[in-house]
Amino acid sequence: MIPYGRQFIVNEDIEAVVEVLKSKMLTQGPAIPRFENDICNYVGAKYGVAVNSATSALHISCLALGLDSDSILWTVPNTFVSSANVGLFCGAKVDFVDIDPNTYLMCMNTLKRKLEKASKDGLLPKIVMPVHFAGQSADMKILKKLSLKYGFKILEDASHAIGGNYLEQKIGGCQYSDITVFSFHPVKIITTGEGGIALTNNEQLNEKLVLFRSHGVTRQHKLMETRFPEPWVYDQISLGFNYRITDIQAALGSSQLKRLDEIVKRRTEIAQLYNSELSNLEIKLPKQCEKGDSSFHLYPICVNDRKRVYDGLQSAGINVNVHYIPIHLQPFWKKKGYNIGDFPNSENYYSRAISIPIYFGLKDSELDFVISQLKKLIY
Repeated sequence: MIPYGRQFIVNEDIEAVVEVLKSKMLTQGPAIPRFENDICNYVGAKYGVAVNSATSALHISCLALGLDSDSILWTVPNTFVSSANVGLFCGAKVDFVDIDPNTYLMCMNTLKRKLEKASKDGLLPKIVMPVHFAGQSADMKILKKLSLKYGFKILEDASHAIGGNYLEQKIGGCQYSDITVFSFHPVKIITTGEGGIALTNNEQLNEKLVLFRSHGVTRQHKLMETRFPEPWVYDQISLGFNYRITDIQAALGSSQLKRLDEIVKRRTEIAQLYNSELSNLEIKLPKQCEKGDSSFHLYPICVNDRKRVYDGLQSAGINVNVHYIPIHLQPFWKKKGYNIGDFPNSENYYSRAISIPIYFGLKDSELDFVISQLKKLIY
């Protein structure tokens, strides 16, 4: 089967992991801060806190930004359920902003209207979480202006988007947000096996993220309540979690990061070939915004008779996928009062969407085969 996405591991990655396995520390050693610094240097952020998943990173980011039972989180329906679940983890209310029908990103016009109404009703969100779907940034400059007007915090779910650009700056530098989160799941651009990172330029937010990552425990004297502590003393000063990443994973991440630009270049080449070869078919291709460059985590197409096309590709040995079932249509969320028709752009996109293969190790012959099968199935 040709998958829609796959990690690409080289000997240098394996050697980096083996080096840690042969060392005296497998977790909480030097590889983690090195990986955090590597990511920060790449994107231009001041601080990075690596954790065991992007979901964990989103969760502690919400906590660091003060999300609680008295507040509201807004995100998009067109994302994996974790983007919304983390709001519930904090006890907050979660609501959604529909997507732009062409870019599949949070629609800023819809957001403006929703903010105007929420302001009148006294129900403004504490956090707005745009999702950089498929590797392309939401319009962060507009979002930042809205945040200054309405007083909400911005948490970028950039799980898809490491290696992408927005207004000629790397996604992740937090130029227009409080915190940005990346994912390092195996199907993402680079991988640590499982893992994620929260990036920020705010020292106080960084301190909170570090605390929440590891049980709310610290040995930093400036944060401890114990005065003149003995060397063995640590203070738990908040409720935290065991969201730590390992040195094994971090070493893999640092090694993969060295090839990030090469990986994104290849993904871009694949996307450009799809754009060229599929443009004459009855397919809606993903629209790329002029304000940035996608890292092309996904290449979603929209087709008529999705079931027939999906089954035909699967039968041909092409393991395509669908991203995403709108969150508000999940049984869990429908029980909270959401219904079909609440977010029509997300629903219309989902009804026709298929994610076709795009990853660094996709061979030219496999790419040609995917294109030929699509041409057979779509007239």
